[in-house]
Amino acid sequence: MTLTQETLRTAVGPVNVARPLIVGVVNATPDSFSDRGDRSTAGSIAQVARHLEDGAAVIEIGGESNVTNRPAVTAEEEIRRIMPVVEAAVEAEAVVSVDTYKPAVAAAALEAGAAIVNDISGGGNRALMEVAAGAGAGVVLMHTVVEPKSQRWDEAAYPDGITAHQLEFFRQRLGELDELGIGADQVVIDPGPDFGKTPRQTVDSLRGLPELGGLGCPMMLAVSRKDFVGAITHRPPSQRGAGTFAALAFGMSAGGRLLRVHDVAGTRDFLAVWEALHGEAEVDPGLRIAEEIRREPPRDEPVV
Repeated sequence: MTLTQETLRTAVGPVNVARPLIVGVVNATPDSFSDRGDRSTAGSIAQVARHLEDGAAVIEIGGESNVTNRPAVTAEEEIRRIMPVVEAAVEAEAVVSVDTYKPAVAAAALEAGAAIVNDISGGGNRALMEVAAGAGAGVVLMHTVVEPKSQRWDEAAYPDGITAHQLEFFRQRLGELDELGIGADQVVIDPGPDFGKTPRQTVDSLRGLPELGGLGCPMMLAVSRKDFVGAITHRPPSQRGAGTFAALAFGMSAGGRLLRVHDVAGTRDFLAVWEALHGEAEVDPGLRIAEEIRREPPRDEPVV
């Protein structure tokens, strides 16, 4: 699929989205459903460094988990959690996306040098979008029909089909954002896997990616460790890597370009092979595998 838009305009300048980009997730929150690592401030800052070393092009930092069994945190607490991490990522010259639906949090992050606002509330909060517009930020526009930190599984929610619903949703939101001064060249479309969707509805929404790509905006694949992957594979979040890569492979073939993931190193390797096989990266005829990585040593021999 040919992407209409090859650059994304953000608060820190244009980002090239002609080829797939890895967006490394940093959950600066103690109750992340999908990440059991060190969630302290120091741990989150260290994760930023690892993600950048492993090949992330964008660092996305969030200070509130979307788990539905915990209350929302205040904007002040969210700011306290993320600001040292945002500042460290900006200092490392990363393109930073802030995952929030609170205007005050977005304003603080953008003032500190963030480039993009990822709004899981679906772009309907005018105050939040005004903050993004004022900073010239990029916006991840995610589809959802539920409030943040809530879930609704309704098999009859999309009587005309979820893709038709999403097309209408995104067209309406793009018009509203344009009125605020946020152009289509600042917007990333996210079909919102699991948000207000049963696993089957999420699958149907991803099958509709080619039609969503017709809107002309780059698309985010936020499929990493999601519930729909777990429902299909019967795996807990930490064991959903293979299912995640399968979803990424399909989504990229359908036009997805921003790969929002927890496993940046694994995604880098997946992407290298995917691009080679799809002819999007050159493979040198003289390429050979190094002997030291060609085989694993026998079990009874010590690893040197």
